Amino acid sequence: MADSARAARMAKRISSIVASAIGSEIKDPRLAYVTITDARVTNDLHDATLFYTVMGATIDDEPDYEAAAAGLAKATGILRSKVGAGTGVRFTPTLTFVLDTVPDAARHMEELVARARANDELVARQAERAEPAGDADPYRSADDAADADSAEDGPRE
Repeated sequence: MADSARAARMAKRISSIVASAIGSEIKDPRLAYVTITDARVTNDLHDATLFYTVMGATIDDEPDYEAAAAGLAKATGILRSKVGAGTGVRFTPTLTFVLDTVPDAARHMEELVARARANDELVARQAERAEPAGDADPYRSADDAADADSAEDGPRE
């Protein structure tokens, strides 16, 4: 029977083992700006998917996703042996690395919210100086009610 709680604990442990190995033990310069963001392990504990992000050397530099993917592909065997030694399970799960798109999606959502706020402010400014399209008072008044009462009294001649 599959145990999802055990798989979640294993995913957390694998994530920390791989992150510490990338940060301190693997000397590949392509992995210098790689961060492990999440890990998922199948319930049978045979496959692990690790999500990662890549930052640039500076804020203005664009991250090199291809080099990071190549570095992770080359280091997969070493990382898998470290995971096997660190977890002590009978079968060491296979490691698959997937670029995490959540930060990019979050950034895109923030841009959309900022654009919507700017449009709301524009509409609010336009509404301040707007004038009604029809009469100033489009609703019935007391004079209209008096006219309606006289019309009910009888036909006009």
